[in-house]
Amino acid sequence: MIKEIDFFGLYLTPMLAWMILTFGIWLLVCRILEYVDAYRFVWHRSLFNVALYVILLGGVTYVLPRILY
Repeated sequence: MIKEIDFFGLYLTPMLAWMILTFGIWLLVCRILEYVDAYRFVWHRSLFNVALYVILLGGVTYVLPRILY
């Protein structure tokens, strides 16, 4: 069931909240990958980052509704 999230009187769709949460997780993962120099194994860094974001967003949208609802 799709519900709205009340954020200080502003009703947001859950997808927007999940995208913002995923962006934070994505930033953290990118910093870790940069710190361990894992990007030297990646052919196209931007494409890899987009794919990583989509994978993380899929994981968040799969896990969070099962935890919250």
